[in-house]
Amino acid sequence: MRRLLLFALLALGATGCEKTPAAPPPVDGQLEPVGNPHGDMGTPLPDPELQEGRVGRSPRRLNVNQLARSIEVAVGRPWTSLEGGLATTLGRADYALVNQESTEPNLVFAKFLEDGAREVCMAQAAAEKSLASPEARVLSRTIPGPLTDLRKLSDAQVRELLVYLSIRFWGSPLQGDELTRWAAFFTKAAARAEAITNGRDQALAAVCIALMTDSRFLTY
Repeated sequence: MRRLLLFALLALGATGCEKTPAAPPPVDGQLEPVGNPHGDMGTPLPDPELQEGRVGRSPRRLNVNQLARSIEVAVGRPWTSLEGGLATTLGRADYALVNQESTEPNLVFAKFLEDGAREVCMAQAAAEKSLASPEARVLSRTIPGPLTDLRKLSDAQVRELLVYLSIRFWGSPLQGDELTRWAAFFTKAAARAEAITNGRDQALAAVCIALMTDSRFLTY
């Protein structure tokens, strides 16, 4: 009886081995598959069409302190009128009545920012007229020598200036068709500025204002 049971177990074992074929040996240079120890944790990205072409979080507007510092770094001078009551109007918390910074891009903010852009851009552009060294200038640093008739700049020089300024203000360069449009804008501004008595700097101021009031300067 024991001998019959032993033969039966051996037969069952042989059958089981036949049903489970051995895995083929790995080919040289082939990695064996490894399972993800964390499981399937991937979250699909949101549809860009549902987020105005963006993927990820919505852009955020600079708060007042960030705006003040960004203007000083980009333009080369601070917006002195920003301190005081204007800062509160633009959303700075006073921690008496308001304890949270406002970063809402409303019309009031846009209006006062345009006024601030005119103030700092025109002042900086006017100051650069008397600076012969490009290294001492901010808005016209790529223009060689003292500032003369900006209409005489070549197309390559205009584009170099605009790429430099867009990186300075936005952190990303103008390029392609957009760079061409901005170059045309600068050329027209330079022609109009030259027609104004002692107004050569206003072409630089116009570009500075346009860059500073663009949403790419205000959001991150």
